[in-house]
This record gives sequence, structure tokens and C-alpha cells, in this order.
Amino acid sequence: MRALAGALALLAGGSLVAGALMEGMTAAQMIYIGVGLITPVLGWLIAVRRPDVRYGWVLLATAAGFGLGTLGVGLNVRTGLDVLGQLLTAFFPVFYGLQWVFLPLLFPDGRLPSPRWRWIARLAAGAIVLHALSMPFLPLDYVQMRNPLAQYGTTGLIAALAGALGQGIVMILAFVAFTGLIVRAVRAGAAERRAYRWIVIGGALSLAGLIVTYFSFGSGSPAAASFGLLAVLLSVPAAIAVALVRHQLLDIRLGIRGSRLSLVFDMRPTVSELLSDLSPALQDAEPGAQLTTLARAVQEGLDVRWAEVSLKGGGSFLAGAKDGAASVRESVAGGLGELTAGPKNQGRFSAEDRRLLHAFAVPVGLAIRSAALATRLVNAQEAERRRLERNLHDGVQQQLVALIAGLELARASGDAEMLPPLREQARQTLDDLRELATGIHPSVLTQGGLVEAVESRGARLPVPTTVLADPGLRTERFPDEVEGALYFTVSEALANALKHAAAAKILVRLSRTGGRLRAEVSDDGRGFDPPPGALGALADRLSALGGGLKVTSTIGEGTTVSAWVPAHD
Repeated sequence: MRALAGALALLAGGSLVAGALMEGMTAAQMIYIGVGLITPVLGWLIAVRRPDVRYGWVLLATAAGFGLGTLGVGLNVRTGLDVLGQLLTAFFPVFYGLQWVFLPLLFPDGRLPSPRWRWIARLAAGAIVLHALSMPFLPLDYVQMRNPLAQYGTTGLIAALAGALGQGIVMILAFVAFTGLIVRAVRAGAAERRAYRWIVIGGALSLAGLIVTYFSFGSGSPAAASFGLLAVLLSVPAAIAVALVRHQLLDIRLGIRGSRLSLVFDMRPTVSELLSDLSPALQDAEPGAQLTTLARAVQEGLDVRWAEVSLKGGGSFLAGAKDGAASVRESVAGGLGELTAGPKNQGRFSAEDRRLLHAFAVPVGLAIRSAALATRLVNAQEAERRRLERNLHDGVQQQLVALIAGLELARASGDAEMLPPLREQARQTLDDLRELATGIHPSVLTQGGLVEAVESRGARLPVPTTVLADPGLRTERFPDEVEGALYFTVSEALANALKHAAAAKILVRLSRTGGRLRAEVSDDGRGFDPPPGALGALADRLSALGGGLKVTSTIGEGTTVSAWVPAHD
């Protein structure tokens, strides 16, 4: 888009300068060039910084029409009336139509005031095309030279009538668009009314300049014609520039930057620019800090009094003082949260503001999902801690208390026959401790790796369990968190198959394909209808590692649990 904007600006400015210089190096031509370059420069600045705003492209099209038309006149003056010069003069109707109809109609963001204005825009576009197509063939002569494309007789009459009709419709619609601009200015708020006032003044001066130019040529007054033409060229673009900059309609502002006194042209940064600036702060921050940072970015980007990110389950992250009711809202992360913004510091919310808020919803939603995942992981860890505590208290602790009591009784009574049962009880307690430790991090996983740990787990099951693994996995090791996540997923799937599935046999597959380490546990049990979020704690653990979990089951046909985590070379 930057390249396209630059090409259009160069086309407009280059053809204007070349055409004007072909007519002569005079002071009047220099003024003509300086005034004509305002529109392409203004259009380029808007289109480059805000390509989503159509007004910059309309200004570039207007400037291109004027520049190409000027180049056509210059060619006619320098080389005589030739075909190329005459064809290029057809761009003058494009310039006048865009400047008098579309620039006031689409002010300030390049959009129609309402759908009711579509017929005006379509009719104006048709009239411009009609005028432009007929203009090269009109029997008009310049500097005592004949038009090589001129048509005479019936064809010439048709061309003249078509040109007059197109020009007449454009003039009528120019007054309609100008009247609509005045109505919008009257209905706008105080701040917007001041901005509209400039474009109203510019449009009035441009139309007045057109009238002065028309009558001056008829009366033979070149000075008046020059001033009228200057008003036509300068009034509208100058008014647009003042309105946009002084009243920040498109967040354009003039300021002083650096140690030297210099004017700069700036605009509100885009979402990508804001996030690029924020990326260092977002990268290492906790989810809560990310949401606070994003709320502050929304506040600054929209220029609002406050902005807030609120979570569905409670909690909010606020930037600014919450003064006034929310003006706009945006649901984020599939309803997990909401992004709201308070009143603007200046003016009202525009369509561009709403698009900016909608764009911000994406990174805010990602941060909310990250915060929710972190919360689920913390809750899962807390639940696991309580499970271990309960198992220790209700199981092993009670066994140890009973064992100690038995030993004390045996010592006090001196009955040696009590020792064999106590020894068996100690062995059972040791087995229970080992089984409990397996739920934390089994030593075989630390020492032998994933395949050996899964085989050891399957060998202790009362159901025939087959473990199939890729040959290279047996000797290959992975990070502890990766091996642990897959091992506990397999262990949980095996336990569920024993407790709930009534399976006759179980198959475990371990593989590594496509940069992923995979584990799959299948049984031939009764099957079930998996609820949403089945094995949620394990799914969260895998998701935190960049992996995933899928439970597939059909009643009467068994269940398959598939898990994977990234495992690159």
C-alpha cells in the first residue's frame, strides 16, 4: 500500500510539474505548481500512515486527475494538438468531479454519510465518466491548432451533448453534496462543527472561483481568471488540511519534535505499531500485567478517559480513572472477557475508533486465555497437592501408625509370633509409598526414560497391556516436563480403562512424527460419550507445553486417548 500511494503521488506530482513547465517557466506557473502539489502530498501522507482511511486515496485520485490533465495541456502547447495530449485532458473532468462532489461528500473518513447517498455517488461517477469520455472529441481548438480527435456533424453533436450533460450533472450534484455538507455541519457537535466549517468555507470558495473563472474567460480578464483558478485549486485541499490537522479528525496533528523547532505531521499509530512498541513489555510479563498494559494501550490509542479489561469470572484491569459510563464495548475470547472504553477526551467515537477497538480485542483475548490457562494450572496443582495430602493422611499415615503400635505391643509382650505379620504390614506400607511416589515422579521415568516407565506401568496391570514404541524412542531422552506430561497422561488413561471401561486388553503406542512426541492409549472396553473438557487438568498441562489432548470414544467400541507435545531435534 505504501508503494501504491507513493506511485500515485509521484504520478500526480510529476505529471503536474512536467505539464506546467511545458507551458513556460513563469512565476504564475511556479505558483500553479506549488498550489497543485498540496493535494498529492496531503493524500500521500494520509494513505501511507492510514491506508485503511479511504479519504487519502480519494485525494490521490483527485491529484492524479489534475496532474494528468495538466500534462495533456502541456503536450498540446509544446508539441501541438496531438492524440496523447487530447486523451490526457480527459482527466480534468475526473479532477473536477472528485473535488466538487466526492471530497465534500466523503469528508472526513472517505465514507458516505449514510446509505441514502449511494445514488448520488453512483450518478456522479457516471456523469464524470460521460464527461471524460466525450471531452477529447469535442471540436475545440487551442493556440490556433486543430484538435486531431475532433468529431463534427452528428457525432460531434452527440459528443458535445454528452459532455454538456455530464458536466451539468456534476455541477448539480456538487451543490447537492455541498448542501449535505452544510447540513452535517449544523447537526454535528461543537467540536466537529468547527472542523466542518473549514471544508464548507473551502467548498464555497472553490465554487465561487469556478464562477469567476468562467465569466472571466468570457469577458477577457486573465487576471480575474487566474485568481479564480487559484481559488478552485487551493481552497478545498487547504481547507481539508486545516480541518484534519487543527481538529485532529483522523488523529492528524502538528507538533514540535526534537531539539530544533520544526513542524511534524503525525497521526494516531495503528494497532500493529502500538503492539510493536508494546511487545517488549508484553513478552516477559505475567498475564495480569499484560492485560493492564493492553488496557493502557487502548486508552492511549483511542484517546479515551479510561479503558478496562474485565474477566467473566471476576476481576478487572483498568487504565485511567473510571470517569463516566462506558461508550463502547467489545466481547473478547469467546465471551471470557470484555473490553470497554470510556468517553473520548475530544469528539465522538468514529467508525475508525470502533475498528481499532475491534482489532485490540485479538491480543486482549489471547492474554485473557493465557490468564485463564495459568489459573487452571494453579488450580490443578492445588488439587493435586490436596489429593496427595489426603492419600498420605488416610492411607500411608494410618498404616504407619498401626505399624508403630504393633511394634510397641510386640516389644512389650515379647511375643515373637507377632513379628511376621508386622513385617508383611511394613512391606505393604512400602509398596503403598512406592505407588504414591509413582503419582509424583517415578524413579524409573527419571532413570530409564519414557518408554521404560510406560512399560513398567503396564506390566503391573491385571489386564494384558501391550506397549508399542518407535525404535529410536527407547534410547532418546526428552525434557523432564515433556516426559512427565506424557507419562502421567498414559497413567491416567490406563487407570480409567481399569476402573471404568471393563477392558479386556489395552494398547499403548509411543511415536515421534512431524516434530511431535505422541502417546495413544486404546482399550476395548464399554466406551462412553466424552463430555466437554474431559481430562481437563491433563489437557491444560499439555497445552502449557504447546501440545494437545483428544479423547475419542464410542459406546460398545472402546476408548482412545491421544496426546502430543512438541519435540524438535
